[in-house]
Amino acid sequence: MRSHEERMDDLLDGMKIIQSKDVFSFSTDAVLVASFTRLDASAKKVIDLGTGTGIIPLLLSKRYPRLQMIGLEIQERLADMSRRSVEFNNLSDRIDIQLGDLKQAPATFGYGVFDAVVSNPPYMEAGIGEQNPNPHKAIARHEIHCNLADICATASKLVKSGGKFFIVYRSLRLAELMTELRRNSLEPKRMRLVAPRIDKEPNIVLLEAVKDRQPGLRIEPTLAVYNDNGTFTDELLSMNPTGQKARGESHGICSEQL
Repeated sequence: MRSHEERMDDLLDGMKIIQSKDVFSFSTDAVLVASFTRLDASAKKVIDLGTGTGIIPLLLSKRYPRLQMIGLEIQERLADMSRRSVEFNNLSDRIDIQLGDLKQAPATFGYGVFDAVVSNPPYMEAGIGEQNPNPHKAIARHEIHCNLADICATASKLVKSGGKFFIVYRSLRLAELMTELRRNSLEPKRMRLVAPRIDKEPNIVLLEAVKDRQPGLRIEPTLAVYNDNGTFTDELLSMNPTGQKARGESHGICSEQL
């Protein structure tokens, strides 16, 4: 399943990741939600819904060396790439890449068995906006195989009571996100808006919800991605393992989004 378009990119501390021009590369969104994820010392088991190239589990493995993670991906090509990245980094004993549909995840992995769920899902509703001709990118940008309701319902079934769900999403759909979270007993507890520049309107939201908890939402200061000259801000660079300019791509619940 290897492609001549594949390349091995540096991450951090000697880690590498397999990426491909004809599929996609990880983007700022994935780095943001990985950085935003904060786990209790007692957390042992985490699942990433739509792992794509496996970037989120790889990044979390550095911060939480005792964590056992599953990366679930619906596209065989991407699951193969992420599995080989895990093997290359000698993390197969800690990161298990699984091919499958997130809607079947509770039946596959069990109900209430994870300490946390993480997701960088598709943002666009089916039929809204122009669909990318590249099927890998179309599946991740648009809600083709799953939608927001599926994501929140699955996360709620997978996570323990008191467990956490971390998601990066479009701020334009924040009200819908809040509604779906609460519909599934996931109470929003921590939120951070992300703007292209500090003087621009936020277009991304990072949100942490906790299963079966009382209301009480803490809003963190807005994060700016770029300086006025187009370079990453210092805070964003501290999160970005490669220091590279974003390519406008990211993986999601089904694979990737633009």
